[in-house]
Amino acid sequence: MWIGEKPLSSSLAVPFFKDFLIPFGSFFIVVGILVIVGAGNAVNITDGLDGLAIMPVMIAAASYGLIVYLVGNAVFADYLQLHNVKGTGELAVLCGAIVGAGLGFLWFNAPPAMIFMGDTGSLSLGGTLGAIAVAVKHEIVLMIIGGLFVLETVSVIVQVASFKLTGKRVFAMAPLHHHFEQKGWKEPTIVIRFWIIAFVLALIGLSTLKLR
Repeated sequence: MWIGEKPLSSSLAVPFFKDFLIPFGSFFIVVGILVIVGAGNAVNITDGLDGLAIMPVMIAAASYGLIVYLVGNAVFADYLQLHNVKGTGELAVLCGAIVGAGLGFLWFNAPPAMIFMGDTGSLSLGGTLGAIAVAVKHEIVLMIIGGLFVLETVSVIVQVASFKLTGKRVFAMAPLHHHFEQKGWKEPTIVIRFWIIAFVLALIGLSTLKLR
């Protein structure tokens, strides 16, 4: 916020609109914290089956690799009617590193996993995606590209709220991937289908770059 250009640096940019900003002023610090912490915990909740979390993280990182390059480039940002955020193009290197490291990790995390992500990996990777989204002013787009993480988190919130308020469970088990396990889906089936969902949501999120 300190080094960014006002009012963009303290506002929330809304996708599909060229110049529409929601100003938060100093309160944007809280918004940024919520995005970063929320992203970290969402990936952490998703990390429940072998290979389930890392592929959506890689897809999101690759998507943001493109976004940061375009947003950080004044020419491309102007052509696509995006808010130009100077210097953020360098984050493409970080996004590429996440994808590369994720490929190496997936080699050993593919079912049956020989190594596991754990809290250390999921919280840090999710938090990194959240920080990148805040830096390039694409926080709302993260909810689309990372929609799978959002679905997993919402399933836990709904399950807990429903059980505390009514004593009934909406899902057989939360998070959502365990619900499908209880329904008889095999683990590889759940993982690959969730990968497909993550890929489709990433394409929808990337479409916001042009639909303005």
